[in-house]
Amino acid sequence: MILEVAVLNIIPSKSDSFVTEFRKAEKIISNMKGYISHELQHCLENEFQYILLVKWETLDDHTVGFRQSEQYQEWKQLLHHFYEPFPVVNHYKLVPDEMYLSDYQEDIINEEMKIIWGDSPSEWDKQ
Repeated sequence: MILEVAVLNIIPSKSDSFVTEFRKAEKIISNMKGYISHELQHCLENEFQYILLVKWETLDDHTVGFRQSEQYQEWKQLLHHFYEPFPVVNHYKLVPDEMYLSDYQEDIINEEMKIIWGDSPSEWDKQ
């Protein structure tokens, strides 16, 4: 799963109609191959800023499947005139849980390794 993140800065004089047009555009994106879900969140500190979070099955589902589609042209027509500056879009992947083991989890793993490979971590590398 890939998370697309776009900070959307809306031209103040166009802000009243942005959400209405976005509601039309979200019907387009939600029917694309690889689309999982999306959220549009309104910034509390800046009334003209939103963040768009879209979950895709793969990066290509967004960058190729959606961005190179006819439906993207409709999306652009509905939304791109609202942005100033044009948003930077980044993609993220979830950090696996095993990268953040608690001390307790590490202790359990170390105890299991001792049972399997011996008492000293230096012996584990030799196995």
